[in-house]
Amino acid sequence: MIAKRIIPCLDVRDGRVVKGTNFEGIQDVADPVEMAKFYNDSGADELVFYDITASYEGRGLFTEILRKTASQVFIPLTVGGGIREVEDFERVLSCGADKVSVNSGAIVNPDLIDRAARRYGDQCVVLSMDVKRVNGSFRLFAKGGRVDTGIDALQWAHEGQERGAGEVVVNSIDTDGVKGGFDLEMLRAMAEYVSVPIIASGGAGCKEDFKTLFTQVPQADAGLAASIFHRREVPIRELKKYLAAEGIPMRILREGEERI
Repeated sequence: MIAKRIIPCLDVRDGRVVKGTNFEGIQDVADPVEMAKFYNDSGADELVFYDITASYEGRGLFTEILRKTASQVFIPLTVGGGIREVEDFERVLSCGADKVSVNSGAIVNPDLIDRAARRYGDQCVVLSMDVKRVNGSFRLFAKGGRVDTGIDALQWAHEGQERGAGEVVVNSIDTDGVKGGFDLEMLRAMAEYVSVPIIASGGAGCKEDFKTLFTQVPQADAGLAASIFHRREVPIRELKKYLAAEGIPMRILREGEERI
C-alpha cells in the first residue's frame, strides 16, 4: 500500500511565513528558510512554498528567498505563486523546486497546464485550487482566494487532470485556519472527478483530523497543513507514528536517519 504523505505549507508574503483564517487576518509567523530546515529535519514528506501575493500583485515569485529556502530541504519541494507562463516553471525549477503549482495563471490560460506538462512531465505540474461554497456549489476562486471566478471547481479539477496536471491540491477556504477538520464533503466530491493524487488542505486542528481524512476519504493521498505545524501544536514525527499505529501507511524516518 502506498504511504500517505504529510506536507507542511509555507505561505510567504514579503519574505516571511504568514498564516490567517479563511484566507483573512494574515499574521506573521516565521522566517521561511528556518522553517524549511525545521520541516526537513522533522520528518515531513514534502514541503510546499506559496508566494501568496504574487498573483494578486501581478508580479513574479521572489526567487532569492526561494533559493535560500530550497537549499535547506532534501525532500520534494512544490512552489507556487505568480506562475503565468511556461518560462516561470523554468525559473522556479532552476531555484531548486521539484514541482510547480499553478492556480490563477492556469485559470486565465488553461493551456499553461498542457504546455508545462509536455515540457516537464505530469509529475511536475500541480494544480492548486482555492475552493469555497457558493449557493450550494463548489466554486473556484482566484488571486489568493479573493476573486470568485464563477467556475465549478469539480469540473475545473477534471479539466486540469485531462490537460496534464499530475496532482491536485484542494484548498478549502471554508475550513482554512478554523482547525475543525478537513473539508471531507468537498474532498469526497473531488475524488469523484479526478483520479490523480489529491492533496487535502485547510482545516487540520489535531492529529485525529488526519486519521479521519485518510480513513473517510481514502482517495486523499496527502494532508497539508500550516498553523498546527508552525506553532508546534502537532509535531510531524509524532503525527506519523500515531497514524502508523492506526493502520495508515506512513514513511517514518528515525531521527538522524538520512533521506534517500
